[in-house]
Amino acid sequence: MSEVLQFLRLLQRNKITLILVPLITVIICYFLVQKLPDTFESRARIATGLIDKTDQVVTKEKDEQESQINRKFESLIQMMTLKRNLDLVSYRLMINDLKDLKDSTWREPVDQLESMSKADKAKAINFLTKKYKAREGLDLSKAYENSLNNIITDMGYDAAAIREKLVVYRAGNSDYIDIEYEAEHPDLAAYVVNAVSQESIGFNSSRVVENNKKTIDFLQSFMLAKQVALNERMNKLRDFKIKNRVMNLNEQARSIYGQMADYETRREVAQKEIIAYDAAIKNIDNKFNPADRKYFESALTSINQSIVSDKRALRDLNERYIASNFNPKLKASMDSVRNILSAEIDAASDKYIYNPMVTKQDLVGKKLTMEISLEMAKNSVASIQGELNRLNKKFDGLVPNEATIQEYETSIDIASKEYIEALQRYNDASLEFSFPVYLRLIEKAMPGTVQASKKMVLIVLSGVISFTFCVFVFFILFYLDKSIRYPLQLANTTDRPVLGYLNSLGKDSGLSFSGMNSSDGKAIRLYKNLVRSIRYELDSELSDPKIIAVTSLSNDVGKTSLVVALAWAFSKINKTVLIIDGNFNQPDITKLNPESRLFENYLKQNDLLEAVPGQISILGNKGGDVSLLELSDEKMIAQRIQVLKTQFDIVLIETDALTSMNKAKEWISFTDRVVAVFSAGETISGEDQSKIQYLNSLEEKFSGWVLTNTEDIPEQAGKIDKPVEV
Repeated sequence: MSEVLQFLRLLQRNKITLILVPLITVIICYFLVQKLPDTFESRARIATGLIDKTDQVVTKEKDEQESQINRKFESLIQMMTLKRNLDLVSYRLMINDLKDLKDSTWREPVDQLESMSKADKAKAINFLTKKYKAREGLDLSKAYENSLNNIITDMGYDAAAIREKLVVYRAGNSDYIDIEYEAEHPDLAAYVVNAVSQESIGFNSSRVVENNKKTIDFLQSFMLAKQVALNERMNKLRDFKIKNRVMNLNEQARSIYGQMADYETRREVAQKEIIAYDAAIKNIDNKFNPADRKYFESALTSINQSIVSDKRALRDLNERYIASNFNPKLKASMDSVRNILSAEIDAASDKYIYNPMVTKQDLVGKKLTMEISLEMAKNSVASIQGELNRLNKKFDGLVPNEATIQEYETSIDIASKEYIEALQRYNDASLEFSFPVYLRLIEKAMPGTVQASKKMVLIVLSGVISFTFCVFVFFILFYLDKSIRYPLQLANTTDRPVLGYLNSLGKDSGLSFSGMNSSDGKAIRLYKNLVRSIRYELDSELSDPKIIAVTSLSNDVGKTSLVVALAWAFSKINKTVLIIDGNFNQPDITKLNPESRLFENYLKQNDLLEAVPGQISILGNKGGDVSLLELSDEKMIAQRIQVLKTQFDIVLIETDALTSMNKAKEWISFTDRVVAVFSAGETISGEDQSKIQYLNSLEEKFSGWVLTNTEDIPEQAGKIDKPVEV
């Protein structure tokens, strides 16, 4: 905050400069802007169709993010300000001027244009027209084209000049883009805006048509490629089925699997019948004794031949029946043969072929029937197993075909989906691109209206900029300025307290006791108030009597004035005060009081000085290149100074500056307190650092600093209650 206040005080000191420089700048700018011509602005509006889709025949139902819409508008705006578009506008403007038509020429021709002959103008018109139709830029590496470009630039028709005054923006969040241009002629402004609109619309339309054509061609070729791939895979599947005689693999597999299941069921039934018939026959045989069986077998010999023959026929029919997958027609034949066998068995039962003494005819008939059924069941199992083996082999042959066909069908399914998707994209693109969205000029630019004068704005800006520049310069100077002007700066730099500061007295710098008492000037009043504050600080540090040495880093810093003022301030509180002029190099106090006694004489004589309360006594010196210890030995000087301390309450000694380090040190060695004086506006050099280190080494004996010759610190007499410390 203190640095800000210091900077503000610097500005206050230079307020005349801060007023005069902007004022002069404003006056100069006023006369310069009077020559500026009036400007006219024209505007056109273009509908994009990005948001408002009411004019579109086909619209895609999708919600676009605002950021996507903004990017599209930004792309259109950048396209409108492309150099290739603005070059076409430049060609049109230049062709109008070359034709020299009064209704389309708005600027005075430059010397190169005015000096061209009709033939040259015709050549230039033909060349620029050719470039315009080809939508090409000028090749500056060629001399003729470079000369035409120079004329266009001098006339202010080049792309950079047009872009400088051209404003293209989206109107709020609407569907429209506004184009504005500012020129010195109303018709020129309207012409440029309309030309930019037309060229932008033409360029966008050609780009849309070209992109649509490329998209349609690509999608068509992509769709046809997918169709060819699909046909190739379908043909491969067809050829494989023909080669391997596969009509419907799933149906064949299902039919074979059904037959196999049926045969397995019949096989299980036949096996169960075999077990049942075999057990029943054994049971019947057990009921016959060997004699009966022998009689029975001999009696049936003639009948068995026909039965065996019919059994063989029945077995053959059974095998054919199983092989034919149980054909109903063969089943009828089997039933017929079975009936014949039953009749033969019944005939055999009717004869008394058994032992008449034994009644077992029914068992014999049942046995014969069971034996026929057993034989048929055994024959059926063998036939069924053969058919099962044949069906298994046939089914196993279908497995490799199934894997191959599945591979073909999977590839066909993928190719079909790809083809359908490509076809859908092609159809969508064809439908959409059949009704493309073009930019439309819905509001044509009319001759521009005169704009409010910017002269006053330029004048005000000139004043503000010049004022800001001055402040910036002063800030740089302030930042680079290492001089000390304020007590806080001095305290921060030296790491020691500042007892107070004294204002500059100007022409009254040679202050005397009479001046302190009689002068009533504003500077003197402030000076005396500030001295009283310093006196209070010194008086409160150590009880009387005390000896105070006043020194400085360099000469001519107001040290003498401070000593005189402090003596006056102490005398005002009824202190007995003695001033010793210990500055042998510059005895200013002695010169101000030529009738005062000399310190050299006081050392030689043993008389006492008269001390009167409220009065000031002075001991001057003869001057010259001498030091204190060269006047007498240290013991004598100590004794004589001790005598003075017993006579006076306050002894003020002005020593040499610390540039004469040894002379100042000799005086400081005999004092109780030391006060250093620093002049505002001075800097602390590298050589001064050793002097400051010496003062800091005195510790409590060094009371602090007094800043003199200050200029921009306001009156604060009596407001400094304590020294400024770090």
